[in-house]
This record gives sequence, structure tokens and C-alpha cells, in this order.
Amino acid sequence: MLRSVAVLVLPHAAAFELGTACEVFGIDRSDTGGPTFDFRVCAPTPGAVMPTKGGFSIVVEHGLEATRDADLVVVPAYGMPAAAVPPQVLQALRDAHARGAWILSICSGAFALGEAGLLDGRRCTTHWMHAAALAARFPAATVDPDVLFVEDDRVITGAGTAAGIDACLHLVRRELGAAAATSVARRMVVPPQRDGGQAQYVDTPLPPVADTLAPLLTWMLEHLDEELGVPSLAARALMSQRTFARRFRAETGVTPAAWVARQRVARAQELLERTDVPVEEVARRCGFGTAALLRHHFARTLGTTPLAYRRRFACAPRGEEADVPGERAS
Repeated sequence: MLRSVAVLVLPHAAAFELGTACEVFGIDRSDTGGPTFDFRVCAPTPGAVMPTKGGFSIVVEHGLEATRDADLVVVPAYGMPAAAVPPQVLQALRDAHARGAWILSICSGAFALGEAGLLDGRRCTTHWMHAAALAARFPAATVDPDVLFVEDDRVITGAGTAAGIDACLHLVRRELGAAAATSVARRMVVPPQRDGGQAQYVDTPLPPVADTLAPLLTWMLEHLDEELGVPSLAARALMSQRTFARRFRAETGVTPAAWVARQRVARAQELLERTDVPVEEVARRCGFGTAALLRHHFARTLGTTPLAYRRRFACAPRGEEADVPGERAS
């Protein structure tokens, strides 16, 4: 269970990426039903003045001892590759992973994980501008420059900036459930779920705001239990199927089928956490139709079964149902 978090600040840290970790894990959100973590920011030398990329400096109170019992150690972007990572930092990262802690990097923080040997034999990512350098520097790693984040053996690497939010929320969801991740995302006013496999960027320029698919995406979230194939969606968007498929991928980074499947899994997670309805009914409500198909997508996406997920994350009293965001009144 994710209870304690240590954020490791290295010289010339990126303020936004550091702030991302502080925002997701460092704020007490118990007043709105969100999670609370034992949160610490640490540095190689406690009390030292640490320069940031933003042109200002910070003073970090805690030293590397803060990583020794943390369930998660986060490494935000820092001034790589010129800034050498102190050997004691690399050992702290290795020790944390060896005892079972999660390790999460944001943007160029992946280079510190590489220096510690934690990327060897693993898939990973970083900001697309740094991906080639990461692959060249750590040839034993498999670098994917086209995704938002990668999870591999309790090591999560996130791409640049906003993808760090996605990586952090992914871990909250994985450890504490969809309701906890949605609570944090709602307070941050960000989407609660973007797939790690979604593209970091697209070459096709986005259309003017008035012509985006945002209204259709909202409608789709409210009608996940209905037929959402490309023909019907294209007709609703008043486009040809080919134009619709191209526009959809340009705006979301994934195909319509992949987007719908992941949103249905997310809805199923919420229903399993917050209601006591049978799995067959969960499958019907989220659009999979049958429990067998729901189990297939759960295994492929989350690596578990609906019943196992419910046993771990259920938060509704037996026999009662909580309100689920996106559910329409019957």
C-alpha cells in the first residue's frame, strides 16, 4: 500500500516537475475523500541551497534518510547530463527499489534512474527531446519515446511535464484505486485517466477549439454502455469515417476503439470500488456486455480480475451503492 513518499531533489531541478510530485502526493485531501501521504522532500545534503531551472533556489530540509522507509521515491527532472548524480543518491535509489519501493521519474529524472542501473533490461521513457540521449547513454534500457509513461517492475518513468501528472495518478490508481486517483485529479482539475501508451505529441496540428471533439468525448463518457463504433461516432460528429478516425487520433493520441476500451475499464473500476452490483451488471453498465469480455480487458489493462480488484479496492458498504461519476440517472 502506498503510504509514504519521498521526492528527491537534484541540482537544477525543474520547478514544474517538482511541483507535480508535491501537488499529487504532498497535499492533504482528506476533506474531499482523497488520500493523504507521509510526504517528504529530500536532497543529497539537507539544508543546502539547491538551484532550480527556474532561476531561483530552494532549501531542502531532509536528507537521503527520508528515502529509507518510503513506499515511493520520486525523481523529478534535473540538470542533466552535465550534473553528476552523487554516488550516495544512486545507492539510495538502488536500496529503495531492492526493498520493494516504487521508483518514479519525471522527464529527465530518468537519467538518474539509468545511472543507478534501474533501467537496465527495462522499458522506459522520458521527454521525447531526451529519448535519443537516454537510449545512447543506457543501451541496456529499452527506451520508448512515443508514450506518456511506462511501468516496468516497480519502476515508472514519465515523459515531460504534464505526463508526469499522468504517471503519478497512474500509481495512485494502481495502489489506491480509481476513486482515490479521481479525487486527486478532480482537485487538480486534470483528466483522471490518460493511458501510458498514448502518444507524447502528434505531428498533425489540432483544429480550432470550436471544431475539437471535446463535446463528443464528453457524450461518449456519458454513454459508455451504448454502441460506440466508428460508423456511429463519425455520423454523430458529421464526418466521414476516415476523417473522424484521423481527427480522433490527432486529438487523443489513440484510436477510437482503444480510447473507448480504456474508458470502459476506468468506469468498471469505479463501479467495482463504489458499488456492490454483480460483475455481469458492471460489464453491462460500462459497455463490455459480458463478464467474460470485462475480465479479458481487465487482465490486459490491469493484470488482474474484476473480483480481485473489488476485494482490494472496494470502498462501498455491502448492499449499498455510492454515486459514480458519469453514471446517468435511470
